[in-house]
Amino acid sequence: MRIWQRMGPVLLVAPLVVYLLAFYAIPLTAMLLRSVSDPTWTLENFQRLVGDTVFIRVFWTTLRTALVVTAGTLLLGYPVALALSRLRGGAASVVLIIVLLPFWTSVLVRSYAWMVLLGRKGMINEALLAIGLTDAPLKLLNTPLAVHIAMIHILLPYMILPIASVLRGLDPALPRAASGLGAAPFSVFARVILPLSMPGVAAGVLLVFVLSLGFYITPALVGGPRDFMLSMLIAQQVELLNWPYAACLSATLLAATLLIIAMFQRLPGVRDVLRAVAR
Repeated sequence: MRIWQRMGPVLLVAPLVVYLLAFYAIPLTAMLLRSVSDPTWTLENFQRLVGDTVFIRVFWTTLRTALVVTAGTLLLGYPVALALSRLRGGAASVVLIIVLLPFWTSVLVRSYAWMVLLGRKGMINEALLAIGLTDAPLKLLNTPLAVHIAMIHILLPYMILPIASVLRGLDPALPRAASGLGAAPFSVFARVILPLSMPGVAAGVLLVFVLSLGFYITPALVGGPRDFMLSMLIAQQVELLNWPYAACLSATLLAATLLIIAMFQRLPGVRDVLRAVAR
């Protein structure tokens, strides 16, 4: 009986472990081995990346897009998170539903929706022409602006939720004490609320930036030639059956992502915020 009691938790976790090994660990290991084992065990594919101008340009485009999207979600998401942390009851529930609404729709559907909105005959161009702000349709689709707008819309909840989680956990007596000591509202925010919310900001930045690095569908649909990201280059190499180079690119993206995660998790409070959001 004692043996079964000890083995109970192991048996419960065993199906998940088998699933992860079969569909994640083994394919990932095979991908990493393919990047160095064709035709022989060598780092030739990784050495090619150093002088590959296409890779360098695409990698820079990926980093730039991720930085812009992260900054945009932070600027738009922090005020929403602050409002969400101060609302109570039904109002808080309504705002939370609006924030979570994008999760209920496929990324593909949302990307197509932005194609409709930003097209030459889309709603935005039609509205601009109707009110006389432009004489001809603007080129909004297949531009970096379209990629940034669509990705910010899709990734915004990943920024709002960690920040709101931290702001809700702040002691309300601290801002009141600062106000009671004569601090102006902006000083209360800048010196009390903002510093204490930094673990949530760091967690949100980590989530959005990492997800932006591997985005594929949205840049492929609403972007143009100048928005060719690393995930798209990997897909292109797979279509060309250049498996070793595609595996090398994938390993590079994975290494960059893990490095960023390791750096951010060293910041105080970030792990606790990520656990709270995951719950």
